[in-house]
Amino acid sequence: MSKFPEVQGGGSLILAWQIKNKHVLVVGGGEVAAGRILNVLNADARVTVVCPAAGLNEEVAFRVAEKQVTHVDRNFEPSDLDNVDMVLCAIDDPEASTQVWKLCKERRIAANIADVPPECDFYFGSIHRDGPLQIMVSTNGNGPKLASIVRKKIAETLPANTGAAIENVGKLRRKLREIAPNPDQGPKRMKWMSGVCETWSLDELVGMTEKDMDGVLSFYEPGKIPTLEEVQNK
Repeated sequence: MSKFPEVQGGGSLILAWQIKNKHVLVVGGGEVAAGRILNVLNADARVTVVCPAAGLNEEVAFRVAEKQVTHVDRNFEPSDLDNVDMVLCAIDDPEASTQVWKLCKERRIAANIADVPPECDFYFGSIHRDGPLQIMVSTNGNGPKLASIVRKKIAETLPANTGAAIENVGKLRRKLREIAPNPDQGPKRMKWMSGVCETWSLDELVGMTEKDMDGVLSFYEPGKIPTLEEVQNK
């Protein structure tokens, strides 16, 4: 048996794609488009929806009315791809969808053509969200419903306060960088923060106050990982 991990081909490279302020074009305005729009709005993208007004479902019409997205009231035209970073196509017209895909390929724009895995540069998985925590389950286009079932089972095993604990860990990390900003402190910072996350329970992390954080950080220089009791009794 090899001491190195076995290569398992056929998967996708799952990444947290930062699209804040990127321009995303959504072609279509139905139920699938509504889900895609919410996904990219949650990632702080700038969204343009191209679809005749008659084709907008209630949710997409709401996003338009609230000015959460820009709406172009007509069918897709090639010029819509100008100055676009990502394209999400969700229309019930296979021929028109393929045309959008081909144009995106020519312009090297990342695209997802709903329900057509071969015409996708990336897939949408089933997402569990709890504040800063995001967990995605992907079946690589084989079974979206099954991905949703697996995602729900995973979410059921997580403590309800996981997201709040992560928010406090993020605050503690930022404070740590302020007191130990030098790059050569990187390995020590990472090891020390890992120790805190492993030593403190989720409930303790959730209840960590600003005063507690300052107390924890006072143990950083000697490299000690304090318990909550040690911090509060200091």
